[in-house]
Amino acid sequence: MRSGVLRLGRREFGVHEPVVMAIVNRTPDSFYDQGATFRDEPALSRVEQAVAEGAAIIDIGGVKAGPGEEVTAEEEARRTVGFVREVRRRHPDVVISVDTWRHEVGEAVCEAGADLLNDAWGGADPKLAEVAARHGAGLVCTHTGGAEPRTRPHRMAYEDVMADILRVTAGLAERAVGLGVRPDGIMIDPGHDFGKNTRHSLEATRRLEEMTATGWPVLVSLSNKDFVGETLDRPVKERVIGTLATTAVSAWLGARVYRVHEVAETRQVLEMVASIAGHRAPAVARRGLA
Repeated sequence: MRSGVLRLGRREFGVHEPVVMAIVNRTPDSFYDQGATFRDEPALSRVEQAVAEGAAIIDIGGVKAGPGEEVTAEEEARRTVGFVREVRRRHPDVVISVDTWRHEVGEAVCEAGADLLNDAWGGADPKLAEVAARHGAGLVCTHTGGAEPRTRPHRMAYEDVMADILRVTAGLAERAVGLGVRPDGIMIDPGHDFGKNTRHSLEATRRLEEMTATGWPVLVSLSNKDFVGETLDRPVKERVIGTLATTAVSAWLGARVYRVHEVAETRQVLEMVASIAGHRAPAVARRGLA
C-alpha cells in the first residue's frame, strides 16, 4: 500500500496535490459530448484547452462506457493509438491515460506512448495488468461489482457496498503489484455508477475516507454521471453543479485524482478545498493588510 508520491510518466504528484484528469472521448456516441471529439482536430483542440486549464492527465477513450454499437478491439485501437502518438508528440510532459479494458489495446497504446491504463471495468481482462507491468505504465483498479463491460447495473445488491469496494480494489491493486506494476503508479477507483445504483454511489462517496485510509491513491470519476442526475433530477447537461459539489466532498475526504469534463471549474473547487484544508496558500492575500 502507498500513501506518498504518485508517479505517472514524467510527473510526480505529492500526497496533497490534487490531480485533474481530462476526458477526451474518441467515440461518436459518448453520453456527454455526443461525439464532439470523435474527429482528430476537435479532439486535439480539446487536449490543448484541457492542458491550458490545468489538466495533468489526458484520459483518452475509444469505446462508450454504456451499451451501444459493438466496437472491436481493432476499431478501438484505430480510434486511440494514432491519437496517443500525436498527443505525446505535442505534449511530451503530459500524462497520457487510455480508458480501456482490453489488453490488446493496452499493448498498442503503451507502445504509442501512453503512461497509464485506466481499467474502468475492473480486471475484466486480467491480462491488462500484465501489459501495464511490462511497459512500466500506471494502472487504475476499479470496482464494478462484477459487471460485464458496457452493461448497465440491474438490481445490484451489496451487504456492504464499501466493504466490497475495498475488497475488490485492494485485491486488484495487490495482484497488479505481484505482476510487477509499480506500486507508486497504481490508483483505486470506487467506480461510481458502474455496477451500482444511485444510493450505492452516494454511499461510496460518503464513505470515501475508508478508501483513502488504505494508502492507495484514490481516483474518482464523477463527472455528470447518472447518480448525480438522479439525485438532483437533472439531465446530463445540467449536472455540473452536482458534480462539483461531489468533487468538493471527495477532495475533503482525500481523493487524489479527478476524471472530469469541466477542467477549469474542477481546478477551482480543488484549490479552494486544498486551501481550506491548509494544504495550499491563497493565490493572493490583501484583505485586511492595507
